[in-house]
Amino acid sequence: MDPRLFLADLEAKPESLRRLAAALTDGDGWRGLPDPVERVLLLGMGSSRYAAEMAALRLRAAGVDAVAEYASAAVAYPPGPRTLVVAISATGTSQETLDATSRYQGSGRLVALTNASDSPLANVADLVVPMHAGAEAGGVACRTFQHTLVLLLDLVARLTARRDVARLGRRDVAGLARRAADATEDLLARRDEWLPAAAELLDGPHGIYTLAPAERLSSALQSALMVREGPRRPAGGCETGDWSHVDVYLTRTLDYRALFFPGSRYDAPALDWLRQRESTVLAVGAEVAGAAAVIRYRGDDDPDVRLLTETLVAELVAARWWGGS
Repeated sequence: MDPRLFLADLEAKPESLRRLAAALTDGDGWRGLPDPVERVLLLGMGSSRYAAEMAALRLRAAGVDAVAEYASAAVAYPPGPRTLVVAISATGTSQETLDATSRYQGSGRLVALTNASDSPLANVADLVVPMHAGAEAGGVACRTFQHTLVLLLDLVARLTARRDVARLGRRDVAGLARRAADATEDLLARRDEWLPAAAELLDGPHGIYTLAPAERLSSALQSALMVREGPRRPAGGCETGDWSHVDVYLTRTLDYRALFFPGSRYDAPALDWLRQRESTVLAVGAEVAGAAAVIRYRGDDDPDVRLLTETLVAELVAARWWGGS
């Protein structure tokens, strides 16, 4: 792992997303999915599972029986003739994910979503869906996380197309990837304007805490992971509504630094507690009254653009701390 190479991986995000959008426009990575599909099991660890939780929630909202499971769980759905299993691992070598696939191998319904088409995971799958993220020389899953989100949105759109309830059509996913590339590029181009202040605001003695709505919980969890994985600082992620039940207590005793991703119906209660306890709040993607600072970017009025873009703030802060600047 290398902070300079990690930063280079982040700077390559816009170009990488545009390549993915072109691949989505030109072909169908999910071609060959078994039919029919009545149940979807998404398996992964770490950032792969964070992305999977988002997709499972959207599938359930569309009436599809879907769950995102820890690959390390000792029990899970049994294989079935109408159960689609999607195992997610950027490297294709995650031991827990490989172990979890053993009960589904030979079913004809095991899909590998991976950035390594010649990996052990790809070798046992019935269908391989490439992430098209390129090599992450910094050793941190950043572009692969973003690409996983896009491809899972594409899967959701495909599986829900005939139910007439999908908000994103399949063609729109490629367009969304391009809009996210523009948003990412905007944040990168203007980082000298916002990054020094953001890094200073979040630089407290007790780590940082990230909040996001359930529909974008992956943003909070991934942001916290980037701070732990790169600069090795304490960080935790929480769903905004749940925060008032499980994390608010820390604001009484800690120098609480919150990275806040707005959009939950329960933003107001969390922000009220944060103001009462004089916590530091850095908001991303929308105006938040009382925040110490707000970071806006191109296209942040679209929740799906936020989903694919907003973790870049924590990633760049992490890269700055990690690199010692």
